[in-house]
Amino acid sequence: MATVSPENRWSYSLTLPHDPRSARVARITLRGMLENHGMDELADVTTLIASELVTSSYLSTDGPAEVRLKQVAADRVRISLWDKSPEIPAPFDRPARLPRRKPGSDVDVANSPDTGLLIVRQCAASWGSWSVGEEFPGVTGKLLWCELNRESGRRALHMAA
Repeated sequence: MATVSPENRWSYSLTLPHDPRSARVARITLRGMLENHGMDELADVTTLIASELVTSSYLSTDGPAEVRLKQVAADRVRISLWDKSPEIPAPFDRPARLPRRKPGSDVDVANSPDTGLLIVRQCAASWGSWSVGEEFPGVTGKLLWCELNRESGRRALHMAA
């Protein structure tokens, strides 16, 4: 009887300070992780998503963030971001849809705080969130996660074109 060994999945965590340069650090680091594991085709969409998650955290909290990149299948990775705020940002807490500019409005959709997370929702194969509030004394925060695969990469390229 032959023995079957489980696939060698990998996972990395990166703790980032509350600093405007953290998104860049996350992009460079995650790209290196993916290239090291032969998943170059996911590097562009993964770094885009990580940058948006880290930027959202930086803009909405005053503490550090932790990014985790984990291989969940041969061609699929999961990015998760934890920070100290238990508030789940819109639109991560509801179905994805693009914000609309009302006629005569001065609202700039491209600079809307929701726009970055809409990009995450549109590129990801799956996504979710989890909030820790009052149920654990002394512990607060949230976890936003999404999974990316080759199709996610194609959607991201299509959006950029």
